[in-house]
Amino acid sequence: MVRRDKSNYIIQSVAHALDVLEEFHGEVDELGVTELSKKLKLHKNNVFRVLATLQSRSYIEQNKSNDSYRLGIKCLELGQTFIRQRGLLQQANPVLHELAEKTGETSYLSMLRGNEVVYLDAVETTSTVRVVSRVGLHMPLHSTAAGKALVAHESEEELRGRFTAGPLTKFTKATLATADAFIADLALVRERGWAADLEEFEEGLRCVAAPIRDYTRKVVGSLSVSGPENRLSDEKIQKVIGPEVVAAAQGLSNKLGFHE
Repeated sequence: MVRRDKSNYIIQSVAHALDVLEEFHGEVDELGVTELSKKLKLHKNNVFRVLATLQSRSYIEQNKSNDSYRLGIKCLELGQTFIRQRGLLQQANPVLHELAEKTGETSYLSMLRGNEVVYLDAVETTSTVRVVSRVGLHMPLHSTAAGKALVAHESEEELRGRFTAGPLTKFTKATLATADAFIADLALVRERGWAADLEEFEEGLRCVAAPIRDYTRKVVGSLSVSGPENRLSDEKIQKVIGPEVVAAAQGLSNKLGFHE
């Protein structure tokens, strides 16, 4: 029996649907029918039909205010399933519980998407004053400890490539507002092993994070701890929170097959 090349089995309409989904990458949040038509060199009617099909299954949703399209909740669900099946979420959950118990603060698992941090899971502190859960949120990497931990080991060229649109958005007076300041801060992250957000995204909130690596040595996520400024003093961060977060991230990395 002669085996046929798998390319002979490709269904063009399915390929077009995947092409549409893959256009939503990096910092591209929304796209219109005309823009997609030009990018994919497909007739607008074909693009509209593909979008309508994807929208009916919640892989795409439409922004009613401008008629543009963006990724739907089903994409997030698939992504979370993939991560869970690969072991990150499953392996991280008990680590998050232990980290929250040891530090007395809310712990998070996050990953990088473009220039944003996506929070995948969290275990809240039992303290009466606690941080509002960030699970499911997308936040800028330059003003979060998790973001710093996720990109700290990238080359300077890669880092500068992330910030070509000009000054970085300032959220508080402590936010790092230039690529130079951000890159300088990452040198300190590499030196001590953990990243800090000292009220750089939200006043009164401090966070500490460390990178998670897998068996390929690639950074695949970060563990972080967040709490109010009055509980996370500089001394506590340096002597307690930082070392605990690093130890937790290293332990999780080892479970994912990473070894020094």
